[in-house]
Amino acid sequence: MKKYFKYIALILIGTVISCREEVQKPKVSYGASNKVSITKTDTTQIEIADLPIQMEGTNYLIHPVGDLRVLERGSKARFGTSSVNDVSFTISNLGEYEITGYLQNLKFQKVDSDSIRPLSDKPILILTATYLKTVADKTHNNVMVYTLTDSDTNKDGKIDTSDIKTLYLSDISGENFTKVSADLQELVDWSLIESKNRLYFRTIEDTNQNGQFDKNDVLHYNYIDLASKKWEVKSYKPI
Repeated sequence: MKKYFKYIALILIGTVISCREEVQKPKVSYGASNKVSITKTDTTQIEIADLPIQMEGTNYLIHPVGDLRVLERGSKARFGTSSVNDVSFTISNLGEYEITGYLQNLKFQKVDSDSIRPLSDKPILILTATYLKTVADKTHNNVMVYTLTDSDTNKDGKIDTSDIKTLYLSDISGENFTKVSADLQELVDWSLIESKNRLYFRTIEDTNQNGQFDKNDVLHYNYIDLASKKWEVKSYKPI
C-alpha cells in the first residue's frame, strides 16, 4: 500500500512539474532569424472549408479554411455540432460581424465572380476576423481586423497559439492585408472607438528578452484613424 501511495505521489509531482514547464514555455526564442521553419509536414491534416459567409452590406463572400479535426470519442465539436463518426466538419464560428476559430486562411470571392483569392499566401493561424460595420456605414471604408499568429516565434517548428499574437487589417476584399502591430510585440487587446473612427490597440514588448511577457516589460499604446485611406499607426501616452 505504501508503494502504491508513493507511486501516486510521484505521478502528481511529475504532473505539477510538467504544468510548470508548460506555463513557462517561452513565446519568443531569440536567435539569428525569426523566419518560419516547419520541421516536418503533418500528413494527417486535411484542409477543408466552411460554407461561405457574407457580411451585411458587402459584395464579398468569405470562405473560412482550416484543418479537419478528429474528436476524441464522446467529445463535442468546439465550433458548432456538425460532426460524423467523431470527425468535426465545422472549423469556424460566426458571431456578430466576427469569424472565430483556428483558421489556416480566409478566401474571398466577389459575389458576381467565380474567382476566389486567399487572404495570405504565407503560413498563418487566424484566431478572429472582424468586420467593422459601423466604420463602413460612416466612412464607406470596408475594413476587416484580424488577430493572428504569423511566425514561429518560439522556434518549435510550427505556428500555433504558443507564438506571438499580432494585429492585421485588410479591405473587405481581402486585399491590402497589412500588419499594424510591431514585430516581436504581443498583441494585448484592441478596441474600436466609433465616435472617432479609431482603432486603439496595445502591445507588449519583451524588453528584457527573457522569452516571456510579464510585468517587467513595456506596454505600447497605439491607434489608427480608419476614416483615412492610409492606415498609419500612431503612438500615444496615456500614462
